[in-house]
Amino acid sequence: MSDITSRTSNDPLTDRVSHPGYPRSNGYDARWTIDNQMGPHALWLLEWLAPALGLDTLSPGSRVLDLGCGRAMTSVFLAREYDVQVTAADLWVKPDENAGRIAEAGVADRVLPVLAEAHDLPFGANSFDTIVSIDSYQYFGTDDLYLPHLTRLLKPGGRIGVVVPALREEIDGVEPPEHLKPYWEPDFWCFHTAAWWRRHWTRSGAVEVETADWLEDGWRDWLRWCEVVAEEHTDEWHVRMASQCAEMLRLDRGETLGFVRVVGRRL
Repeated sequence: MSDITSRTSNDPLTDRVSHPGYPRSNGYDARWTIDNQMGPHALWLLEWLAPALGLDTLSPGSRVLDLGCGRAMTSVFLAREYDVQVTAADLWVKPDENAGRIAEAGVADRVLPVLAEAHDLPFGANSFDTIVSIDSYQYFGTDDLYLPHLTRLLKPGGRIGVVVPALREEIDGVEPPEHLKPYWEPDFWCFHTAAWWRRHWTRSGAVEVETADWLEDGWRDWLRWCEVVAEEHTDEWHVRMASQCAEMLRLDRGETLGFVRVVGRRL
């Protein structure tokens, strides 16, 4: 088992990824988070979500679905920090790969990796106390019919919480802001405002929305992380993507892009 919570004293890399707002995340090895990243810093975003979602109030052994878990960093974090049983579901990262990472983190008894597509989840109704999704829900959750389909997996009164890349203001028309055009991908049209997500979830009739808010200066955290990944990752593709993202965020300076968290309780 590798010690993913080891911290090297006087290590410049550790200092660069330490964040005063996310003390739990600071306890994880900087190299481990860089090597397993698939976008923004998932542990920072999960730690921002945690108080609104009430993760500290969950009983030990509560069942949590980590939907779109990627390389299972968030699943490991949930198990270690909150002593819950996690189902780590992802479509693109195979369970065998995540199983090795989970075992190395010492939580194989609390995290089960599964292969699952968001519209075809192999779980029964009322299976989970909580559902979490970090930097993935935007790709499937904008469908008007999706949230009722998903929340059937929650026990009555259970919560779902997501953090998604988002817009400060909705974009009118069919083109992005001029300064973002060189970087804009079609997938970015699934980014929306906190108000949009609140309305979207409320009118579904599936949940009572408890939180829908914007992360102040979230773009700065996003930029900081992209700069670290661009300089420290060993894979050329990740370096290129992080560099392009950093350029975009420097130009935008929070005018358009950031993060939104949304929490709802199943009615």
